[in-house]
Amino acid sequence: MPSRPFRLARSVTGLGLFAAREIRKRERIAEYKGPRVSTEEAERRERKRNKYLFELNQKITIDGTPRYNLARYANHSCNPNAEPITYRKRIYIRALRRIKPGEEITYHYGMDYLRNVIGISNCRCGRCRRRRAKKARIVYAQKQRAAKRQLRRRSSVRAADRRSPGPATRRAAPRRPARRR
Repeated sequence: MPSRPFRLARSVTGLGLFAAREIRKRERIAEYKGPRVSTEEAERRERKRNKYLFELNQKITIDGTPRYNLARYANHSCNPNAEPITYRKRIYIRALRRIKPGEEITYHYGMDYLRNVIGISNCRCGRCRRRRAKKARIVYAQKQRAAKRQLRRRSSVRAADRRSPGPATRRAAPRRPARRR
């Protein structure tokens, strides 16, 4: 049995954590590690495009940039299977439900991060991708129905034109000479 309950692998959004074995509900998965920095220092690092800052409280932020911090690879999802918890000034990723082997470990990053960094319309979690795909299928079906209606209208107009040509295209009937008595 592997020492860690997860493995690092390629995901839809880049690298991600995947369950190497079954993870029980409420089991700790990984610790979010890194140097602790002040809020001012965290804001300065954020301006330099640091994406791995995790706010512990109003004064302390954990910079998860170091590569030994494997918890930084847990991706965002709007329908997560894990959550971050704070215990004795440390942050752990904990399972919200039973996670099957091979399933990606995800948690919700928070609405601020989602709006400002990811962008709500750019979220690539499974739930949002399915929602966008469903919306695209509906729009595609509506366009197909509209095109069929338009085609039917055109073909019915053409058929009507063939049956009874208009006054401009009507041919005059040949005149018969008048009968003499």
